[in-house]
Amino acid sequence: MRFLFRKPTLTAVSIFFVVPLGLYSKYYQGIGSIWLNDYGAAIWYEVFWCLLAFYFFSNKKAVKFIPIYVFIVTCLLEILQLWNPFILTLIRSHIVGKLLLGTTFSWWDFPHYIIGCLLGWLWLEFINKLNYNSWQPDK
Repeated sequence: MRFLFRKPTLTAVSIFFVVPLGLYSKYYQGIGSIWLNDYGAAIWYEVFWCLLAFYFFSNKKAVKFIPIYVFIVTCLLEILQLWNPFILTLIRSHIVGKLLLGTTFSWWDFPHYIIGCLLGWLWLEFINKLNYNSWQPDK
């Protein structure tokens, strides 16, 4: 049972939960779909990147810095959407490129990136705490 609470396992399970949720958010059709497709999915995008980075760098110090770095990098990617050289246009023409790099610049993505990074930070804290508590000796 202790294997289930190891950081890599918890992080991988979290990633496998967040990716379908993010894709569903991106392509959901129904009430609130405009907001969810354009901005709600950005929240899960940030959480995904936080979890992916945490899978490789999972120390306590990383929990504090990963969301900050993810926010900075994704903001730079958002600004990069204003630039359309041939190579970026080619990458964005495929579904994976669209999902990872985005296609259109929007100022409204930035507040959602903050929310996603805060949620990502809380998620990393939860994994870290759960992992720590699972390795305490039984009484």
